Amino acid sequence: MTKILAFVGMPASGKSEASSVLKNHGITVINMGDVIREEVVRRGLEATDANTGGVGTDLRENEGMDAVARRCIPKIINAVDDFIAIDGVRSVSEVDLFKQEFGDDFTLVSIDSPLEIRFERVVARKRSDDMKDISGLKVRDERELGWGMGEAMIIADVVITNNDTLEDFRKKITALVE
Repeated sequence: MTKILAFVGMPASGKSEASSVLKNHGITVINMGDVIREEVVRRGLEATDANTGGVGTDLRENEGMDAVARRCIPKIINAVDDFIAIDGVRSVSEVDLFKQEFGDDFTLVSIDSPLEIRFERVVARKRSDDMKDISGLKVRDERELGWGMGEAMIIADVVITNNDTLEDFRKKITALVE
């Protein structure tokens, strides 16, 4: 059976960095945001925060709160690896679906980081779908909390704080895997 380590956390909390650490250890990463970005492209939309968020909301409203997770399951099954990471869980519905599908082999890790530190990271990473000011980050936080991310963070099996240096955070993720 495949072991799955899934990351949940507010935007720019460190989910992608945690996934990068795992990739560097040879672990396959399924990015839930990529599923939404693929749908944005399929719909012929520009990759902005508003479009990405709108498509994420639309998928959840029309296909259920676990819509993105459902689209990830075939990717996980087809990966045929012993250990897989999932970047970007957003709701309890997604967690429930993954636990139903993968049972005790599924572990949810919440990454906790304060708003100000997360906004510094947003500015530094310069992604096309990122927000331009801290109020934009607050809007995105509210949207994702509306999908149930806060509840998913509460039920996580493991909580990792990401308030220190990048090197400290990478060490925490490496220790988690080992």
